[in-house]
Amino acid sequence: MEKKETAKKASAASKETKKPATKPVKKTTKEAGAAPSATPRKTAPKKGSNPTSTNMLSHGVGRRKSAVARVWLSRGSGKITVNDKDYGTYFDTEIARLDAATPFRVCPVGTNYNVKVTVSGGGPYSQAGAVRLGIARALVQLHDDVRTTLRQYGLLTVDPRVKERKKYGQPGARRKFQFVKR
Repeated sequence: MEKKETAKKASAASKETKKPATKPVKKTTKEAGAAPSATPRKTAPKKGSNPTSTNMLSHGVGRRKSAVARVWLSRGSGKITVNDKDYGTYFDTEIARLDAATPFRVCPVGTNYNVKVTVSGGGPYSQAGAVRLGIARALVQLHDDVRTTLRQYGLLTVDPRVKERKKYGQPGARRKFQFVKR
């Protein structure tokens, strides 16, 4: 019995002497008295975004189906660059090239500007339609008097047609499963 009591006393004494472990507290720069760094952090620009510099005059966004084109106009000789390529090499068919450059053929004032475009989504023809709408909107921002000319040719009209969604209980948007008579 005595052995049990001495063991209890020893364990109680050891519990009292042990202190819970605490983590050391670090002082922040304000508490330490140090001045915060004078240079702000530099963040990288987002991928796919164009830096807006002083030579960019106007901006327009064009959409067609699932294609989105962001267009920037700057002073120049009428050069069109799509995703860092010449638009003649980017759009491989003549129809797409003509569609993308339609605002410049309609309004001669557009040949005084270089165009930088980033386009994503959709196919080549919907991308060309998105570029056409973006260029037309950017031109209207710069010269409001060309609005009537662009409106006459339908270049400021948004084409709202998109692919219809598939419905449940059928294999496609409108297609139905074959009817079984018996």
